[in-house]
Amino acid sequence: MLIPGQFMLIPGQSAPDLTLPCQDGSIVTLSAVRPAPAVLFFYSENGSETCTLEAIGFSAAAPAFAAAGVRLFGLSRDSVASHAKFAGKHALNLRLLSDQHGVACQAFGVWQQKNLFGRLYMGVIRSTFLIDGAGLIAKTWSNVRLKGHVDAVLAAAQAL
Repeated sequence: MLIPGQFMLIPGQSAPDLTLPCQDGSIVTLSAVRPAPAVLFFYSENGSETCTLEAIGFSAAAPAFAAAGVRLFGLSRDSVASHAKFAGKHALNLRLLSDQHGVACQAFGVWQQKNLFGRLYMGVIRSTFLIDGAGLIAKTWSNVRLKGHVDAVLAAAQAL
């Protein structure tokens, strides 16, 4: 488990090479995506309002990411079945990876202590990582707010 106060990966560091199941039943290994760059956005859970809006926003921009040669993945600790239902319900045009055991969340440093009205708990910090074709973290966004986020990620991805 990530120790509270530990920080997520930063630009220039190697992205962890993880293998995770996808909502379509396939298995995705991050290193196998190379030499294509990738965007990996971590979110708390399927179905919450903000997470749904974020996934819909990235899904709408998926063709622009694909045109730039960038692979796009959403990731939460929800199950593959939950991802499949969520993607179907919202007609999402992107791949959702399941991290049920929290391995990716810990490796990327997004599993951190949170505070909600004085109640401390561990959870996913909404974060996005742009990984270049060599497997290095090119840019990070932490504690993401939705307004303009997808556009900022797309612009950074197109600039690679």
